[in-house]
Amino acid sequence: MLLPFPSRAVPAVLAGAVTALSAACAPSAAAGPVAPPRTTAAVPAPARAAAPPAGPGVAVRTQVSTLSIPSAGIAGLRVVPYEGTTDDAPGTRIQDLGVAASPYGERGGVGPGQIGNFLVTAHRLSAGGPLHDLPSVDEGDTVLVTAGGTVYTYEIVATRKTSFRSESSLSGQRAAVPGAPGVSPAQAMITISTCATPEDHAEGNFWSDARGNPEHRIDKIGVLRKTAGAPPAG
Repeated sequence: MLLPFPSRAVPAVLAGAVTALSAACAPSAAAGPVAPPRTTAAVPAPARAAAPPAGPGVAVRTQVSTLSIPSAGIAGLRVVPYEGTTDDAPGTRIQDLGVAASPYGERGGVGPGQIGNFLVTAHRLSAGGPLHDLPSVDEGDTVLVTAGGTVYTYEIVATRKTSFRSESSLSGQRAAVPGAPGVSPAQAMITISTCATPEDHAEGNFWSDARGNPEHRIDKIGVLRKTAGAPPAG
């Protein structure tokens, strides 16, 4: 059974939450869009001022982005936003196309670089398995999200295991501060999630929901460390 990594690099409120096995379908706080800077701007200590406050008309939360995790061999994975929550029917349909899905709205998360929890999910085994090697990602590894000409650099700070059979666990996954429902976010974070099917089956756990989701998901949690302009194409 996958256990959370030590959380010494995690904010205090997160450190106490990432070790819990949490779970089943509760919404997270949604933030509005933000206008990302066009030039390199290093983010001070845990990315507290990485993005201006979200608000209507600042940026488009529905913009497609790309995800790269060099340590896992993931490069330019398309992330398609949709209105909903993690691993619901619309999100699963997007993942079935072999890309990642990112929910927004009342039951979703924020966008790249925004204060709160940027939620990204994709298949590990089916549809080409774009997140096949996500479990190997470790603390300190870099995650790059490119959107609208801006590159957001996150650092992985924790691993969390989410249970689809526990309402509190899913609530923690989708919270504005991962693992801490009800806490107001003060920095930009990311949760990248994929199934724990091999681990569940190895333990004799063959439960799945109506959409084929196994009981557990492996979540990698990151904190925004840097925002910079994307290099010119070509």
